[in-house]
Amino acid sequence: MGARRGPGLHVALNAGFWGQETVGSGQYLHHLVDALASLEGGPALTLCGPQELRAARPLPAGVAWRDVPPPLGLAGGSNPAKVWLEQVAFPRAALAAGAGVAHVPYFASALVPRLPTVVTVHDLIPLLLPAYRTSARVRAYMRLVARSARAARLVLTDAEASRSEIVRHLGVAPGRVRAIPLAVTSAFRPLEDGQALAALRARYGLPERYFLYLGGFDQRKNLGTLFRALAAARAADPLLPLLAVAGVLPGAQTPLTPDPRRLADEAGAGGGVRFLGRVPEEDKPGLYSGALAFLFPSRYEGFGLMALEALACGTPVACADATSLPEVAGPGGLLVGADDVGAWREAILRLAGDGALRERLRGAGLAHARRFSWERTARETAAAYEEVAGERA
Repeated sequence: MGARRGPGLHVALNAGFWGQETVGSGQYLHHLVDALASLEGGPALTLCGPQELRAARPLPAGVAWRDVPPPLGLAGGSNPAKVWLEQVAFPRAALAAGAGVAHVPYFASALVPRLPTVVTVHDLIPLLLPAYRTSARVRAYMRLVARSARAARLVLTDAEASRSEIVRHLGVAPGRVRAIPLAVTSAFRPLEDGQALAALRARYGLPERYFLYLGGFDQRKNLGTLFRALAAARAADPLLPLLAVAGVLPGAQTPLTPDPRRLADEAGAGGGVRFLGRVPEEDKPGLYSGALAFLFPSRYEGFGLMALEALACGTPVACADATSLPEVAGPGGLLVGADDVGAWREAILRLAGDGALRERLRGAGLAHARRFSWERTARETAAAYEEVAGERA
């Protein structure tokens, strides 16, 4: 049974990522809608998206759906159809649904909004990192959505670091950009069942002591630095625990997505790295909980959800001192210069050998992780909707 709705605020959300469980924008949309639907006195919600997405994931109780057809002659999944949905069809559908506020939960709001619009800009990666602007089409699209964000009443983002970048690079007034942090689900908690952890290790061929990296393999993830540091640490301590690397390996090696197996071999760390491939969501809490520490050298994160997942599982984190990671890791994180191989070497050796350090980081990380919840994210997002609706009134 859904929570009692508020006294009239109706929000339409662009559902273009509905059902995409493995995509960050899809995960954000799902968790946000679930939390908003459970919020006492929250807004009425209508998801507006292509008809074929409606059955991709069950709708929470009380949440409505409005089909948004693609333009005639265009396949629903094509790039032109996506732009049509964002710029024309969704604004029309939101208006027709009787909504008072439109929310686009990813970086693609309308250049000419029909309703007061809130847009969530998770990061500025394609604007700030040239390697991610892979074609003229991508560059043109990014110019469009950057201009569109300036037309929104309010821009939401995931961290204060991202908020500062949006103000600086998009030219949005500081008062119109708000940082609302993400969260993790209750599944991410310390798992201390020794038998279950041993069974999980056996399934992945892991020893009792291991470090963990979980995430993507694109250029900004900076795995080459981590592998070079690991090789240097293993030279100092041949008994150093291995590094388990979890994630879907790139289908093709490109400058943007180098093969991490090649990077590990070139760094001389191949013998100390075990690649696990794709890890199901239900295995992640156990892998975090069993790790000595989570190592995350990424040069750029809009939020860095994996670091928060690790903290919530009681796992010490060593992460780059870049973009949003210091605020996400908080006192549970050991901050390291992103490209400082020597500093990463020292961090790895310290975490392997200093149990007191690991315990201190574990306690501080668990306390810090409790500050984040999807209920808090929903509450602050609903307040943003109310503010935008109040400005309209």
